[in-house]
Amino acid sequence: MSKKFTEYSQLNLSEINKEVLKKWDENDVFSKSMTEREGYPSFVFYEGPPSANGMPGIHHVMARTIKDTFCRFKTMKGFQVKRKAGWDTHGLPVELGVEKALGITKEDIGKTISVADYNKHCRTDVMKFTKEWTDLTHKMGYWVDLENPYITYDNRYIETLWWLLQQLYKKGLLYKGYTIQPYSPAAGTGLSSHELNQPGCYRDVKDLTVVGQFKMKNPKPEMAEWGTPYFIAWTTTPWTLPSNTALCVGPKIDYVAVQTYNAYNGEKMTVVLAKPLLYTHFNKKAEDIALEDYKPGDKLIPFKVVGEYKGTDLVGMEYEQLIPWVKPVEASEDGSWKEASAKAFRVIPGDYVTTEDGTGIVHIAPTFGADDANVARAAGIPSLFMINKKGETRPMVDLTGKFYLMEELDEAFVKECVDVEKYKEYEGRWVKNAYDPQFTVDGKYDEKAAQAAESLDVYICMMLKQQGLAFKTEKHVHNYPHCWRTDKPVLYYPLDSWFIRSTACKDRMIELNKTINWKPESTGSGRFGKWLENLNDWNLSRSR
Repeated sequence: MSKKFTEYSQLNLSEINKEVLKKWDENDVFSKSMTEREGYPSFVFYEGPPSANGMPGIHHVMARTIKDTFCRFKTMKGFQVKRKAGWDTHGLPVELGVEKALGITKEDIGKTISVADYNKHCRTDVMKFTKEWTDLTHKMGYWVDLENPYITYDNRYIETLWWLLQQLYKKGLLYKGYTIQPYSPAAGTGLSSHELNQPGCYRDVKDLTVVGQFKMKNPKPEMAEWGTPYFIAWTTTPWTLPSNTALCVGPKIDYVAVQTYNAYNGEKMTVVLAKPLLYTHFNKKAEDIALEDYKPGDKLIPFKVVGEYKGTDLVGMEYEQLIPWVKPVEASEDGSWKEASAKAFRVIPGDYVTTEDGTGIVHIAPTFGADDANVARAAGIPSLFMINKKGETRPMVDLTGKFYLMEELDEAFVKECVDVEKYKEYEGRWVKNAYDPQFTVDGKYDEKAAQAAESLDVYICMMLKQQGLAFKTEKHVHNYPHCWRTDKPVLYYPLDSWFIRSTACKDRMIELNKTINWKPESTGSGRFGKWLENLNDWNLSRSR
């Protein structure tokens, strides 16, 4: 005789939820799921910790449901499943919230408020929604040990991390290097992605840009038949050109060699640029004008394509340093350094190069761009560093936003690597007028006055024109990040960082990834697999 089940006219999930939770609580089911499995195979789950300074949302419910599903599955498979809750108590949003509530800035810490009191406020603020998180955790039936959570500000947790770093150091997997980060010379601090992405930080600005001419050392025969052969590259930051150490091309992009004249001095020359950008820089109406018919001052400058190449055909070609104020150096961990011009000033490949604007050839200044630093490092191109009196490597621009003064540099470095006559005219110059103190009076920045004054970019462009090394200069509107504290532009700047040498384990991780039963399989071989293939060393440092 079959058993008759109760029939329900309406499914009330809310009531069922309450009944199940009540039964679990009365019978201490979560605790028993662990105590009754003592001696069984262990499966330990550490929750990626939420931050309790914000209210939980539906996205947390979704993520926790997936986590809970795996843990319950392991319990059903006979494992003792311990689930450790945690609270993330670090991060700039916490600090910014406390500073706003107290009406202070970073500069006030240690002055109007002690560090201890500031930290106390942060510890209180970061845990203010703990009750709401605990309530949601219980109501959704998420099993996790909230009685003994790990808290990232707890000394036991911090000491554990220091121990882990020690183990990495002993294995040779921890090292100090630098990474290019957003930096505010006006505020004297690096900026996090959170700060940089605040509303209003990216603004349209009009800057003077230049297409520079980089004279080839070893041109192909057809490139040397008409005048001087050049690679041409466009930049919106002419002040970075003295730090150039490479040019980057797209390996699959089509390039052309073009015979023509310089628009400013009438010099015969052959220039190389991306084929799709030919008519961006040359007037199609001048295509049928004979080169010999040109006279200086003519509005239409004739041109003739004499060669076509793939980017790979150009890789390895060398050129002369565009602005030879300072020679690049390579520094060793023991503080020694050596001049490294022989490794610089050549064409290298880069998959990120496009033909959307510019010339299809990218000017590479490794000290002032993350992409620049990455492709230069991959190609063995040295960065253009200065050596200060402490023997430290520093970019050409100091932390206040101006070119280093020679008196601040190592004497031997200046003697061997600096063209004193050329550099002394520009030492101490601000790379952007916004950093110049004369435009900030009584703490108020006069943006209009700063924009009206001639910038360093103007002087560099004028110098290149006079030397016959400017193909084109023009004003250009582009989107540029600004510091939310000072309203002044930021720089992309090399800041000291600590790295874990993830690449040392790259091959092993790729091998292990192939043993994982990914669902769908394309995630493992696609997104995650590609990430492993392009793995970089892990930058642990965060600036404030």
